Amino acid sequence: MGADVFHTRGRGKNAQEAFDDAVDQACYDFGHQGYTGSIAEKSSFVKIPLPEGRNPYEYAETLISEGDSRIDSKWGPAGCFELGGEEFYFFGWASC
Repeated sequence: MGADVFHTRGRGKNAQEAFDDAVDQACYDFGHQGYTGSIAEKSSFVKIPLPEGRNPYEYAETLISEGDSRIDSKWGPAGCFELGGEEFYFFGWASC
């Protein structure tokens, strides 16, 4: 099995609620069979500070391409940026 990079947003009162919502939506969109290459394959996340003024997609791609150890495993946690206004950005590798 391989791995794909995913990027998605979630909304919630906190990061856990937003993560759960994003996983539920991905399961709805891609099914519950596993190996979707989406956040549906993740069971946890790690919050990473988003530097002020940085675009979340571009910074996530930088961390992914540099192999940042916090998110460099299809079996490990997703990365999470807090965007404000109860919005969170999740990204990383997922099994496919």
